[in-house]
Amino acid sequence: MGLQVGDKAPAFTAKDQNGNEVKLSDFKGEKVILYFYPKDNTPTCTTQACNLRDNYHSLLKKGYKVLGVSADNEKSHLKFIKKFNLPFPLLADTEHAIIEAYGVWGEKTLFGRTYMGVLRTTFVIDKKGVIEEIIQKVESQRHSDQILGKTE
Repeated sequence: MGLQVGDKAPAFTAKDQNGNEVKLSDFKGEKVILYFYPKDNTPTCTTQACNLRDNYHSLLKKGYKVLGVSADNEKSHLKFIKKFNLPFPLLADTEHAIIEAYGVWGEKTLFGRTYMGVLRTTFVIDKKGVIEEIIQKVESQRHSDQILGKTE
């Protein structure tokens, strides 16, 4: 049974796309959207990142900081950010430390083939570092709406 709403968000330290060290504790007193995605430059991950980019100002207005996490390295993240003009940092978790801490490494199925990978999941963390919401059924095209609680 993984993390639940109301749990303290696991602390982490990782490098962003520029090699800068980023810690969850850097955001104490701020609300954080920590989203995990499988891979840079893949169609669904790109759709999700661009949705967050396109609605970034709405997220900022609500006081959110956005951090993306995948197992890709810093160089891959930097290319992804430049290609799609993403305004938020992407954290390199090549050792799967954050991915494992948040319980988002698991079995996936694609075209009938089962394999292990990053489960697309978003954690909304409050100002006190407590998990406020966990979105496991991410809809990439309307992910910002899911976070902001908008319904169609």
